[in-house]
Amino acid sequence: METTKTEATIRTLSQQELSLLIRKVPILSRLKPEDLSCLGTVELVEAPAGTVLYRQGQTGVCFCMVLEGEVRAVRYEINGVETPLSVFRDGDTFGEAPLLLGVEKSGVHCETAAPTRVLRVDAEGFWRLMATCPTVRQGVLATAMERVHTFQATTLHQEKLISLGTLAAGLMHELNNPGAAAKRSAALLRESLGRLQDISMRFCRSPLTADQAVCLRDMQAEVLAHDKAKPTSSLEEADAEEELANWLESIGVANSWKLAPTLVAAGWRRGDIECAQEAFPAETLQDALNWLEALISAMQQLGTIEESLSRLTELVIAVKKYAYEDKSGEHVVDVHESIQSTLIILGHKFRHKQLAIEKDFVADLPKLKTRGTGLSQVWTNLLDNATDAAPQGSKVRIRTWVENGQVCVGIADEGAGIAPELRDQIFQPFFTTKPAGVGTGLGLEIAKRIVTAQFKGTIGFTSEPGRTEFVVKLPATTGIRD
Repeated sequence: METTKTEATIRTLSQQELSLLIRKVPILSRLKPEDLSCLGTVELVEAPAGTVLYRQGQTGVCFCMVLEGEVRAVRYEINGVETPLSVFRDGDTFGEAPLLLGVEKSGVHCETAAPTRVLRVDAEGFWRLMATCPTVRQGVLATAMERVHTFQATTLHQEKLISLGTLAAGLMHELNNPGAAAKRSAALLRESLGRLQDISMRFCRSPLTADQAVCLRDMQAEVLAHDKAKPTSSLEEADAEEELANWLESIGVANSWKLAPTLVAAGWRRGDIECAQEAFPAETLQDALNWLEALISAMQQLGTIEESLSRLTELVIAVKKYAYEDKSGEHVVDVHESIQSTLIILGHKFRHKQLAIEKDFVADLPKLKTRGTGLSQVWTNLLDNATDAAPQGSKVRIRTWVENGQVCVGIADEGAGIAPELRDQIFQPFFTTKPAGVGTGLGLEIAKRIVTAQFKGTIGFTSEPGRTEFVVKLPATTGIRD
């Protein structure tokens, strides 16, 4: 422990002084005078408000008992946010949980909020007390267990909020792209329809000949049929645009640079529009080709709007399926649909790192009949980890198969792998191999808890440089009444 105020005083207590003070600490009040020696050296810390007793990540851990005053414990997150954890007042103790967990440095920041008097016992004295005094040991363990549960619940809640925030941000990104595309295409469609109307009115003022009407009708039918071959490469498209633009310019079309890209993208070539050159004189050929370009453009924008709305619908369905699995009671889960929904929601992360997703799904994979919930959270955590581990532009492979009546899912990345000395700790809570500020150390622990407790399955992994695969095995039926 450390103090930051010069006014704070620290002194070692005599047995006589200690025998009077321990009555203020419920956990020690039943100690007999002859048992006080088991505490070893006990220090009295008297500190004004604002004194730092524990500095997060720096101060060694001691067992502390508040005689009077108030001590507030907070945790500083990587992003600078301060998370309140607990307030210790008269008779409360703190420091037992990290000592029992074998933590050497404090994981929290403790500071006095009022003038405070604290009894302090070092780690050696704490373990001597635990070994020689069953009554105190029972109280300490009960308090420590409650502290650990509270801390885990707080951190778990934070992990879920982080996961939810990540999914929400990704979903907004996914929804924004097709939404923006649809809005942009609607504006272009309005422009194309306006040009079609203007040209049609000009045709009405100068009635079309029979050949001209047939030519426009045939071109319209071809546009609506969507059966023209599109360019197969950017190079082919560029060459075709240049060729068509040069020909259009040679026959007197003023805006050939604008017409050529639209016509070529839709599969039109010189031979497809020669009827217009033959049917329309030079003064009206421009209108005929502009009419054709506006019609093709309108159809293209309609196609973009349809694709955008389909993408939005796909995302909504994916979110519904993602959330649907968390319903209670007996239900059926399609593992392939569950994975696919998660892939859609996390799509922005894969595109950001230019990852290829390779799916090797077995046909006729049995559906799960279960009472378990949260399977999408398992895929989310495993795929999120695979994305973080995978090198830029590499591949993430997802495969499914059936083994001994179990539904099996493997998620593999091409990252550096997990070091052998770390593999035993991978599923431990708060352990992470990610850089500071990237992982909370709860993703795999949550995944394992869901797989084993909710679905009565197993989760494991194999790892070597260039390939790490997590494998989930789930009984086809869990928790269903016969």
